[in-house]
Amino acid sequence: MTVEFTTNQALQLWRTTLVDSVRADGPDLSARQMAILLIIYGEPPPHTVRGLAARLNISKPAVTRALDTMGRLDFTRRKRDEADGRNVLLQRTSKGSVFLSEFADIVKSQAARL
Repeated sequence: MTVEFTTNQALQLWRTTLVDSVRADGPDLSARQMAILLIIYGEPPPHTVRGLAARLNISKPAVTRALDTMGRLDFTRRKRDEADGRNVLLQRTSKGSVFLSEFADIVKSQAARL
């Protein structure tokens, strides 16, 4: 199913979704943090700091700072790659899955209003 939105509708959807997300009890993630979280949960693993930095065209320290925050929230975990000890693999958590599921519910609710 393809849904087409005008520019104004798309921006209204984004605005109302963000406003509802900020009003919710959960954490208020930055756009960078949300992009990283959506990649980790929405694309097949493995995910590494190096890979995310390349994918988003940002520095590894910027990815690390975002992951530090998401780690404190228990949305992601880091695990040393047993096959290559130089790599740190990023893992999903149940708390991160719940957060994204609730965020998706907000998006769906707002899209239904358009």
